[in-house]
Amino acid sequence: MSKNLYHVLGISKDASEAEIKSAYRKLARKYHPDVNKDSKEAADKFKEISCAYDILGNKEKRQKYDNNEIDDEGKPTGFGAGFGGAGSGGGSYYNYSAGSNPFGSGFGGNGGGFDFSSIFGEDIFSQFSGGGNSAGANPFGGASRRPRKGEDIAYTMRIDFLSAAQGAEKAVNINGKTINVKIPSGTADGQTLRLKGLGQPSFNGGPAGDVLITLNVDRHPYFEAQGLDVHLELPISMKEAVLGGKVTVPTISGKVNVTIPPYSSGGEKLRLKGKGIKNKTGVGDEIITLKIVAPKNKSPELEKTLSVLPDETIRTF
Repeated sequence: MSKNLYHVLGISKDASEAEIKSAYRKLARKYHPDVNKDSKEAADKFKEISCAYDILGNKEKRQKYDNNEIDDEGKPTGFGAGFGGAGSGGGSYYNYSAGSNPFGSGFGGNGGGFDFSSIFGEDIFSQFSGGGNSAGANPFGGASRRPRKGEDIAYTMRIDFLSAAQGAEKAVNINGKTINVKIPSGTADGQTLRLKGLGQPSFNGGPAGDVLITLNVDRHPYFEAQGLDVHLELPISMKEAVLGGKVTVPTISGKVNVTIPPYSSGGEKLRLKGKGIKNKTGVGDEIITLKIVAPKNKSPELEKTLSVLPDETIRTF
């Protein structure tokens, strides 16, 4: 039973190229074999969406699919209604008289100049020529197939927060080959790296495909990246909030000492210049948000001290 490739990717028939690519990437990350190890269902689904994207992600193939010239596997559907007789009520692709050859001189007939690839596409020739580049290998007598780029390889990699923030180099094994991947500093979750020429080889003299690595960045226990800035929530005691003091805080490049101003309020922010993410576009800061934490254990002395303090209006509502 044939499938609707638009339904496979979860998009409408009038989806844009960008929407098609976005839908494919989202599904590829979800069903990638590296994420769903030993799951035949996920592997089959990944293959299905990859086949759908191979057609819908190619402008020429998509048009042929929409015109019902190829099926959901990219195979030619046949000549179509266009070859009906004159009395069929439909237009014909080629109206020829007895004795003439509608496929041109390549079949040894009278020569009608019919473009066989206009229906079947170039791929039909590779099935007979074995991917060869010589014109003689084509039994239809047409020109040799143009070299085509090899297939891209999609790969998903998980990295820790600090590797994404500071940059790193990771070794991965793809198709039995070890590849050193340079992760640039400031890499965002879901970002895709393209490694040129490291994908599948071409079968007819074209360039090799690329490797597309989608990076999934793990959350950090206390850091959060926003652009080039790194945010940190810093718990402080009531004593530190009132009296101030020096505390040690972490940054992505190591620990530093920070001075808490006296009479600090929860939610106030401190900025450490240049302690954020560094990349080609600039250098970010570390933004520290103060969070006042009351003591967990009861303190009669603290309660007595606070009870004699004068009441102070701090709310405006």
